[in-house]
Amino acid sequence: MAAKQTGHAALAALLWEPQAGPRRGPRPTLTLEAIARAGVAAADADGLGAVTMQRVAEAVGVTKMALYRYVPGKDELVALMLDVGIGPAPHPASGHWRADLEAWSRALAARFQRHPWAMAATIGTRVMGPNELDWLERAVAALDGTGLTGAEAIDAAAVLAGNARAMTEQAAAAGGAGPEDALAAVLAGLLRGREDRFPAIGAAFAETVRDGGRDEAFEFGLQRLLDGIEALIAKRRKG
Repeated sequence: MAAKQTGHAALAALLWEPQAGPRRGPRPTLTLEAIARAGVAAADADGLGAVTMQRVAEAVGVTKMALYRYVPGKDELVALMLDVGIGPAPHPASGHWRADLEAWSRALAARFQRHPWAMAATIGTRVMGPNELDWLERAVAALDGTGLTGAEAIDAAAVLAGNARAMTEQAAAAGGAGPEDALAAVLAGLLRGREDRFPAIGAAFAETVRDGGRDEAFEFGLQRLLDGIEALIAKRRKG
């Protein structure tokens, strides 16, 4: 446990004190941001599994051993990449929590679409960098004054982020098609000749086709989550 806490402290220092650089050896010639951006470029092109210390070292023009003077290992590299890749959070200021959280959710989904590898990198408890923590700050701040508790505001941000991640992940797995489009492609063949056995699905699928087959899974999930948050806010205000 002590070793893990020490590791967390070291990673926090790396993320939050980026100008510290390597403490030993020649004067640093690289920045952590430049190293992280090289990792982001590799992950964007070939996935997170293709990111290695050797590949990033070659991209920034140093040896692998020299890179270790800046970044202790791949876990730390991925943490830096995530903070650079996700970038600063938008600061919507509509004056209404729902509109601000809609904008926040769509912006987060767009970042995941731009950097699909970031979805795997944001799962679980971990040390968050300045940009990632700013995303959480913006979401929680949007709910300030609504009557929700601090825990409820953080949970609301978590479920909205989960929706953005899940829908984007499904689209990525389907080669860019949205969840509804991917499911429709499968259902079309499965239902043919079996409409009597699955009448409800057949009717829903037929209606979707008539409506143009628009993929609205992300938007549907987003609006239903916001409806739930809105209902809780109303409950808090009545109570």
